[in-house]
Amino acid sequence: MNDTTQPRATFRQWEATVTDRECGVTVSRTVYTVTLTRTVVGLQATVDGEAAPLARAVGILQAAHTVILTAQTLEAPTPPTIGKAQASKLHRLLARAGVPTGEHYGFAGAALDRAVYSLAALTETDARQVWRFLQDTHARAA
Repeated sequence: MNDTTQPRATFRQWEATVTDRECGVTVSRTVYTVTLTRTVVGLQATVDGEAAPLARAVGILQAAHTVILTAQTLEAPTPPTIGKAQASKLHRLLARAGVPTGEHYGFAGAALDRAVYSLAALTETDARQVWRFLQDTHARAA
């Protein structure tokens, strides 16, 4: 099971050692550098610095008897959101200041210069910016 509370990796590189045996005797040992990179089109793989099919890279990692993570890059963690209770308070503040109910998301979007589909999904910083914008634009909010 994946832990969705941790930031996802955008890049991981492993040193994978694959040992081939015949009748219990080691006949070869190969060390691969396997890299997986998350892109907008999906996972991209390299083996020893050259582009490779994803199935080959994963196959090497699965067949290896030793796998060592040598490098990784993680996505920046997302800041917590204000949630429903704080969003409800912000909706009430907007309504009391005179912003029509159907325009709360548009108003917040104008304050943040991006689309807003839920006040509950705003960060604390976003909510404060919306509040300041409300105070600047509506005398009843000040």
